[in-house]
Amino acid sequence: MNKKKLMLLGGIRYLLPVIKAAHEQGYYVITADYKEGNIAHKYSDEYVNVSVLDKEAVLKVAQEKNIDGIMSFGVDPGVVTAAYVQDKMGLPAFGPYESVEILQNKDKFRAFLTANGFNVPRARGFSSMEEALSDLDWYQYPVIVKPTDSAGSKGVSRVDSEDQLKPALQYAFDHAFKGNIIVEEFIEKQGCSSDSDCFSYNGKMLVTSFSAQRFDVNAVNPYVPAAFSWPSTFTSEEEEYLKSEIQRLITLLGMRTSIYNIETRVGTNGKPYIMEVSPRGGGNRLAEMLRYATGVDLITACTRAAVGDPISDIQEKPYDGCWAEVVLHSKKNGVFKDLQIKESLPAKVVERDLWVKPGDVVSGFEGANNAVGMLILAFKTNDELLDALEKQDSWLEVVVE
Repeated sequence: MNKKKLMLLGGIRYLLPVIKAAHEQGYYVITADYKEGNIAHKYSDEYVNVSVLDKEAVLKVAQEKNIDGIMSFGVDPGVVTAAYVQDKMGLPAFGPYESVEILQNKDKFRAFLTANGFNVPRARGFSSMEEALSDLDWYQYPVIVKPTDSAGSKGVSRVDSEDQLKPALQYAFDHAFKGNIIVEEFIEKQGCSSDSDCFSYNGKMLVTSFSAQRFDVNAVNPYVPAAFSWPSTFTSEEEEYLKSEIQRLITLLGMRTSIYNIETRVGTNGKPYIMEVSPRGGGNRLAEMLRYATGVDLITACTRAAVGDPISDIQEKPYDGCWAEVVLHSKKNGVFKDLQIKESLPAKVVERDLWVKPGDVVSGFEGANNAVGMLILAFKTNDELLDALEKQDSWLEVVVE
């Protein structure tokens, strides 16, 4: 019997557990992007050199290879392309192509949320510097400026006054694949924002999870997540409200079966907001963290769903203790020497996943791609977790010279 063929767009290390899950299901895995040296290509059955942004080129390869399914796990730029190929080839789909386009474009997404009565920050999209500077009276500071289509927090900055605006706009345009940016009201958050993976089956949200997303205020880019922990800082009422609104959104868009990376926050005004929804697994090993914390395997589920195989046992389960994931990063450009973890850390180190070796050149933390590894930690209590994450420098050092 021929193996089912699954095409994965991208080549980053966050694809490795997806490739492993696909192989465990007996699938043949094709990875595709334009960087032959990317790590995932060493583990797939076949590599194709094609830009994940080029929908027609990816479609042509997918047809030639006669694939059974396609997805873009952890690779934001490939999501629209994957949906396009699903649509054109009649493959199992996340949802309608037009809906995926709305989710993947920040200004279209904000407009859709506004039109349908969701809590949403004031926002405007711009396609040129002239347009963005043409109505300075519109800006009510602070605002956040970001590309509509980049991932990993690249090109994102906060602007508190007009004199900071032009450099922030330029930074966003420099990182915008298609030359479009969005400026939106900065929602001051209450507690931590959330970035976690979720799952729908035939349009019904089976798993809607929330994390506590934490940042390094001293990093080169303080808007790149530097740690995540579970459970979240939301109240149960806030989580229930967001679950209901996420389900309403998925229903309005006609989405079907997919894993999602969903960002939410509660403002200091008390309103819960859906910030981003993308039909892909998140980076930063978020689905793996859920598997550790709850035993629910969204990676195998989305892999099976992508090729049209049935899925089972996907349901929300309680957290087994308190979990944290620390994104290891350097505070400056330099040469990596060592990772030091002191015994004073009151947690079990479940994984020490280091991606660099002594002598490797590393960069300051400007985007998720500058991470040098992950620590996965299990705590007995939330108090111990909070104390350790707030005093990270007392037990953790990424030594760089």
